[in-house]
Amino acid sequence: MSDEKSVQATVTVLAPPETVWGIVSDLPRMGELSPENNGGTWLGGVTTPVVGARFRGRNANGWRRWSTTAKVTQCTAPGRFAFEVSSFGFPVSAWSYVVDAVEGGCSVTETWTDRRAGWFAAVGALVTGVANRPEATRASIEATLAALRQKAEIDRTA
Repeated sequence: MSDEKSVQATVTVLAPPETVWGIVSDLPRMGELSPENNGGTWLGGVTTPVVGARFRGRNANGWRRWSTTAKVTQCTAPGRFAFEVSSFGFPVSAWSYVVDAVEGGCSVTETWTDRRAGWFAAVGALVTGVANRPEATRASIEATLAALRQKAEIDRTA
């Protein structure tokens, strides 16, 4: 079991920062990019990302299913989008996307930080079927960023 508490990866996307930020901040559609997240719904009548907005996320790994609650902590278009995730009121993780303009497009950095207490990490492994969360998250981030690049570059040309 890894004790790594943060995982990060960066990709260059040949699309405007506004296009990419619009994709990463659309939490209901995140299931189109992520191998584990299946999307979800905004809570409390909110329909767009704003600081303080809450979101119910649906996740799956094989036959296992679980949900979490996310709260948007940063929302600055087109540069930064971040949220904290909890389950049953306990901290789980923090996620952020930083979008920086570069020649011909943008770079996107996705970061995950583990916020779970040790006992909650053990429970999480049973619920999700993922014993090594940092390693699984590293693979998930890489897959998500590859799907993001593909979607943004297709959207740019559409």
